[in-house]
Parts: sequence; structure tokens; C-alpha cells
Amino acid sequence: MRQVVFLIRTEDRKGLLAAISGFFTSRDLNIIECRQYTDVIANEYFTRILLELPPEVTRNALEEEFGNFAKEYALTYSVHYIGDIRNVAVLVSKTSHCFYDMLVNSEENTLGGGRVVLAISNHPDLEEVANKFRVPYYCLPVEKGHEPEQEQKILDLLAKHHVDLVVLARYMRILSDDFIAHYPSRIINIHHAFLPAFMGGDPYRRAWERGVKMIGATAHYATADLDEGPIIEQDVEPITHESTPADLKQRGRDIERRVLSRAVRAHLEHRVIISGSRTIVFSK
Repeated sequence: MRQVVFLIRTEDRKGLLAAISGFFTSRDLNIIECRQYTDVIANEYFTRILLELPPEVTRNALEEEFGNFAKEYALTYSVHYIGDIRNVAVLVSKTSHCFYDMLVNSEENTLGGGRVVLAISNHPDLEEVANKFRVPYYCLPVEKGHEPEQEQKILDLLAKHHVDLVVLARYMRILSDDFIAHYPSRIINIHHAFLPAFMGGDPYRRAWERGVKMIGATAHYATADLDEGPIIEQDVEPITHESTPADLKQRGRDIERRVLSRAVRAHLEHRVIISGSRTIVFSK
């Protein structure tokens, strides 16, 4: 059974659900699932519709007809076909926990319809990890004054491997605006939730010194303001005065790993709609 997902966003008004569902049912397309949300503050309507696609309906015909319908109703939308495998590139530096998690999920086909096809790093440290999973590993060190050349090499590799999604699994480099513009809303970053209060090296030590009572992590789309893109997923855990800096670091890594995986799955399962600096993330 072929399935297709429509992600739709538009100004809220009466009759939208009836009109959209009517378009599909009039063409004998079975609606398997319909999730919707209305932002009453911004007056916006969002919906995720999962459909069964009959053998006689081609992708081109469906998208052409819906495109005409979308113009009439001023819909912003995207179309995604279940079963199409998306290629994922993971950018890493020296920290392995999120990298391992991405590779394991890819190996076990639990990444939400994606597979890791290459890893790129500015250090050689994690090549053996990639080798265990038979994933090509490219080490592209950054030389001061030659950052654009290094980024172009990365872009060339992403294009060569037909990458659909870039995951920054603790890649400790700031990407340029030009780089991010090549993959709008297709770069996911993970960071500890201490930003900006504990930026820089050894944030868990400094968090311990400040006596924090909660630690967490945030996964978001990368934008020109790298750590301020639309948030996809977050999680936190309470801690006490008995927790050591090592405890905070280990628990923080566990949270980062979980949060990044959930964010990547939400994206690859076509459950995310971006609205300005916010995201609408439909539950699975």
C-alpha cells in the first residue's frame, strides 16, 4: 500500500477541513490519519494528513491537481511519500554519544525512514566508530582563514551523497549563513539547555558551580543564528546538590542523545511544520 503525507499550513477560516478532506475523498483517496491544530493567537491552521495512494494515481497527477487546489485556498504545503528513504549526513567533532545513537538507529532502521550515508568531522577521532557501522568517514580539518574552502568540501560531499538531512551531532563549529542556506530547515542541531548562560567549554562543571537544579537539552533547526532556530524537541531532568559534575555530564549526554533522536525522527516522519520561529510537531 502506497502512502503519502501532506503537511499544510494556512490562515485559519471556516470550512478548511471540509474543503481539504473533500478534495481527497472526491478523488477516492482514503484518509488514514488526520491531525490538525489551530493557533488562535496567530490565526493559523495546520494539518498533517496521511493518505492511501491507489495504484492508478501517479505522483505527478496528484501534486498537479493539489497544487491548483492549494492556490485557490492559499495553502502552504509539502508532499512526502512514505517509503522513500532519506539520506542523512552526520557532522561530528570529538564527542561520540549522539553519533553512536544516530548510527545505531540507522543500522536498526529506527531513524524514521532515514539512513546515515556518511559522517564528516573536523577531527579524526571518531573514524573507528564510523567504520564499525560501515559508514564512510571524511575528516576535513579547519585551517584558520580557510573556513569557506572547508565548508565547500562538505557541501560537495553532501551533494555527492544526495543528502536530504544534515545532523549536527555535537559538531563544534559554527556554520556560515551561506552553508545553512543550502539546506534550509534541513539541518538539525543539538545543544545542552544551558545556553547562553553556560556557553563554551566544560558547561556542566560551571553549571555545578552555580548549583543548577535542572539540566536538559534542545534540538532545533539551524538558522543564521545557529542556536536560535525553531525548536523541535526538548527534555529536562531534575538534579540535586548531591550530583557531581561527572553526574551532570553523563545525564546531560543521555538527554542530548534522546532529544536529538526524537527530533530527527519527527523530521523524517514528516511530523514537523515550521511557523516563523516556532514549530508545530504532531505526535506519532
